[in-house]
Amino acid sequence: MHLLALTDSAFPVGTFSFSNGLETAADTGLVHDAATLEAYAREIARQAAFTDGVAALQAMRSYRRDDFDGIVGADHQAILCKMNTEARQMTCRMGKKLAELYARIATDGTVARWLDEIAAERTPGTYPAAQGIVFAASGIEERELFCSHQYGAINTVLNAALRCVRVSHYDTQRIFFRLAAEIGPLYNEAATMEYDDMNAFVPQTDILASLHEKGSKRLFMN
Repeated sequence: MHLLALTDSAFPVGTFSFSNGLETAADTGLVHDAATLEAYAREIARQAAFTDGVAALQAMRSYRRDDFDGIVGADHQAILCKMNTEARQMTCRMGKKLAELYARIATDGTVARWLDEIAAERTPGTYPAAQGIVFAASGIEERELFCSHQYGAINTVLNAALRCVRVSHYDTQRIFFRLAAEIGPLYNEAATMEYDDMNAFVPQTDILASLHEKGSKRLFMN
């Protein structure tokens, strides 16, 4: 039940406000149908797996061995993978909101301490670090954390596509089912990665973000 609640798109941390660059990709014509949407969502999922996914797993492991410095380290590594302003803004807003919400519904000393570090501007407060902490505090295992993380990355794009791209619910669900089959291999790779192995090289997303920052047409914050 905790896994379902924390993964639900209705969980109020602000995921509905973001599109992972899909809005500008659609506006420029880069994504214009189901095939291009699937290719875009696949790249977003892969990039997320080998950046935020790794940071979330490392934050969870640090929580479980009572290594607060390790959590802060994962937090900083996650923000280093965000090349554009909107991506950094997105991850920090959602991360802080997740931790604040969890602190209202459960009692956990590590979550409270992490929020203090964010307030003191000693750590950025990224979403993957928050996921690692909160999921560990909720008794959720690594594979489920990674699955939830991938679900969020993919569905942020697919849900936005229903507003920006000429696709139907049938299209987005077919895409989701195909991409879901790829999450297992991504986890197997991400679970063995260290910080030096993290890679964020999908330059199209940073170009789209730079265009979005100056754009006048927007439904989403990025």
